[in-house]
Amino acid sequence: MKEFNSTLPKYTDTVIIGAGLGGIGMGIGLQKAGLSDYIIIEKSTEVGGTWRDNSYPGCACDVQSHLYSYSFTDKSDWSKRYAPWNEIQDYILGTVSEYNVRPNVRFGLEVNSAVFDEKSATWTVGTMDGQTIQCRYFVLATGPLHVPQFPKIKGLESFKGKVMHSAQWDHNYDLRGKKVASIGTGGSAIQYVPEIAPEVEHIDVYQRTAAWVIPRDERPYSAASKWIFKNIPSLRRLYRSRLYFTNEMRVWPIFNETLAKGVEFLAKRFINMQVKDPETRAKLTPDYTIGCKRILISNKWYKTFNRKNVGLVTDGIQEIRENSIVDKNGVERECDTIILGTGFIVDPRGYMDKFNLKGLPGRDILVDWKDGAEAYLGNTVTGYPNMFQLVGPNSGLGHNSIIFMIEAQIHYILESMKEAKARGVDYLNVKKSAQDDYNNEIQERIKGSVWTSGCSSWYQQDDGKNFVLWPYSTLAFWRRNKNVITSHYDWVKIEAQPASSNNASASKKDTGDAISKADSKATSAKGSSAKTENPEVIA
Repeated sequence: MKEFNSTLPKYTDTVIIGAGLGGIGMGIGLQKAGLSDYIIIEKSTEVGGTWRDNSYPGCACDVQSHLYSYSFTDKSDWSKRYAPWNEIQDYILGTVSEYNVRPNVRFGLEVNSAVFDEKSATWTVGTMDGQTIQCRYFVLATGPLHVPQFPKIKGLESFKGKVMHSAQWDHNYDLRGKKVASIGTGGSAIQYVPEIAPEVEHIDVYQRTAAWVIPRDERPYSAASKWIFKNIPSLRRLYRSRLYFTNEMRVWPIFNETLAKGVEFLAKRFINMQVKDPETRAKLTPDYTIGCKRILISNKWYKTFNRKNVGLVTDGIQEIRENSIVDKNGVERECDTIILGTGFIVDPRGYMDKFNLKGLPGRDILVDWKDGAEAYLGNTVTGYPNMFQLVGPNSGLGHNSIIFMIEAQIHYILESMKEAKARGVDYLNVKKSAQDDYNNEIQERIKGSVWTSGCSSWYQQDDGKNFVLWPYSTLAFWRRNKNVITSHYDWVKIEAQPASSNNASASKKDTGDAISKADSKATSAKGSSAKTENPEVIA
């Protein structure tokens, strides 16, 4: 059994939550900036995040291998155009070793609280086992794909056979000869169903909504290609750039109905070519505009439904019994295994529902986000000083590599820290006006996209608000994250002041425009020599 460190120090400059691609990248960014006093807290016993947890048959990335890697340490020997999960996990492990990140990671600890103290300008982060650590900067790098979504279906808990979520795949369980029910037709199901179909006795796929699925280039890289990528770095970088700009062109159909219809026409042709039975073909053809939900890629998904041992059920599930599933038409189908391809809880209000996150006095993240998660640039949230996020609200993608977005955000966070140091302040807090203006712009932009064309997707809250996706090009995101607009923040310094009988704190706030005294009526207690730490606002 691998040994790991689970003991937190009392203090570190920066605490990062999550040791996936975001958290590891943030740690490396800090090291490169000469800020090596940081701790990554990871709930599992290994790094890797999504690629540690998801190891189901056929699991692979839907972004090209040479683009799904950090820009500062790419990989020349990917086996194929779209890497399987284990190659990505090996890449992450190799990167952690290359940059010696592991000594900064504390494993097996689940964070359940983070509370900001204004007087000391520090965060106190707590874990389930009762440990606490204080820090100046707090970075949420968990991402949205780490808490499996279990469907609320009547009778699921009474099923006597095997039940497993795709993100918790039991590799010791033998599927050969089993009668399987697979619930869900999202990104995971379209990968594992074609892989397990040949070995099971029968599999019924329960589909609520059909997905648009397009072909995937599955060609392996030749030995010659790998040699070129390894020995001629300039060509490897050129190839990566070509992949990036090719993907970037996919953003245009999102905002152009004519282009979207063209892509949809090609996708329908793909279905017609792959599926033999007209009735099955009709069930697998979505009734919404392509792109409204995430577009999936697979060469095997549609063909799988030509197999005699594969069934497609679209009538919805009424209940699950001890050894069967009953659909809403009353048809009962036997099964001894249920696989849940139902994805993840992606709304922060869901996966953070037991996380006590408090900022400035009176601020609670679940209260502030009661109408939906919002942030400024997906990075900072007003009322939560010195707190940053990676892949925060509206910084997700449907067309390119999320690692590009993560690196843009890491750059922004480091620039923010650098600016705070240059100003000699203790904390920065994004202004509510800046956050509101930004989110109003984002939501207005989304109104003209295919994401609002009528489907129900995991991009949206129940009220239809899209809290996941970035509605511009990734280049636009990079430009916005290149420099910190200092006037969008309050820059606050804690200063020692005489104790006051009326007010325990005053502050100096620097908004980047001018300097003035804070609006404070605190007066010194006459004859007292006591001191208290007071934030003075430079505005």
